[in-house]
Amino acid sequence: MAADGVEGLLREAAPQVLGALVRRYGHFDTAEDAVQEALLAASVQWPREGVPDSPRSWLITVASRRLTDLLRAEQARRRREDAVAGWRLPGDRSAPPADRPPVAADDTLVLLFMCCHPSLSPAAQIALTLRAVGGLATAEIGRAFLVPEATMTRRISRAKQRIKDSGLPFAMPPAAERAQRLDAALHVLYLIFNEGYASTSGPRLERAELSAEAIRLARTVHRLMPGDGEVAGLLALMLLTDARRPARTGPGGELIPMAEQDRGLWDAALIAEGVALVSAALPRREVGPYQLQAAIAAVHDEAPSAPETDWPQIVALYEVLMRVVDNPVVRLNHVVAVTMARGAATGLDLLAGLAADERLAGDHRVYAVRAHLLEMAGDRAAARAAYEAAAERTTSLPRQRYLHGRAARLTSLIAKLRNS
Repeated sequence: MAADGVEGLLREAAPQVLGALVRRYGHFDTAEDAVQEALLAASVQWPREGVPDSPRSWLITVASRRLTDLLRAEQARRRREDAVAGWRLPGDRSAPPADRPPVAADDTLVLLFMCCHPSLSPAAQIALTLRAVGGLATAEIGRAFLVPEATMTRRISRAKQRIKDSGLPFAMPPAAERAQRLDAALHVLYLIFNEGYASTSGPRLERAELSAEAIRLARTVHRLMPGDGEVAGLLALMLLTDARRPARTGPGGELIPMAEQDRGLWDAALIAEGVALVSAALPRREVGPYQLQAAIAAVHDEAPSAPETDWPQIVALYEVLMRVVDNPVVRLNHVVAVTMARGAATGLDLLAGLAADERLAGDHRVYAVRAHLLEMAGDRAAARAAYEAAAERTTSLPRQRYLHGRAARLTSLIAKLRNS
């Protein structure tokens, strides 16, 4: 098998192997080290000698042996030679033979729930999920979030220690906690996707590797929980949004807004899959925020052109969404939808009320929306000032260039009108 194929196979197997070891042995931190060494051994051996018949069993066997070595070494370092000398693993915790049935599929889900323990901060949940469930190296995660590897190492180590100190067993959380944990897990995947699709800082508009990893993990959760409407809604939202990726940047990496994108470049297969997912999920039960956002994305993606977008339907969906979640960004998007459906004056009135929300204080998106609405209303000078204010408040270099470009275009237009 080619190296690329081996890498994909290892990335898919990594959380299942880690889940199996943590389930049998505990020792989350040490088990992860053992799995990483097994993955490294496989990445060297498999391209040369071939992939074994049961890759997961091979990895579990190698990782289990390495974990045994690490645990013994750790106890030796703690001067427990006597205990180590007499230590034997119970029979059901020994390295599984190759013919043992595959790891239970829900180990990945249990691992995701563990990484999204409510005692961890969102930043720690994201880092630990990418490390343990996504299989990304610490250096990769650090680069994705623009922090040094050492900083990310400390963040992940603290998260692991907190889980260890909590005494959390490797098992599905009790029914009373399951919904909360699932909400946290979906939120983490949502944040990972958003940071990949629209990076909040740095020189690139997007980090495709992050959004791709979020989609892969969302597919895994959906495969394990096919009847959950919000899981399906989140996956649909990711697919419908990611379908526009080929058209949202120009040759130089510059941002192209949706209204100006070449829709012929949108990924029709992803759109069809996303529409099918959300269409099947919506009638099932009480509608959640991810399903509603996916429905909005579907309306956008199914419109043949920007002028043919069904804005009244989008407004209606946002109004339902605002009854479900108290999110200022949702309200800001609702303002844009109302503007497109009813005109700039109505949108500016709504925006004036929203600007008082302290959660949006200093957010460049408020200024960017105001600039767009003022431009639609014909107030070019005020729009130019708002574009410049938005550019000053974003840390994304492509967005800065886009906003400065809009301001410069208005400056040129104003000068031409004065000279005419």
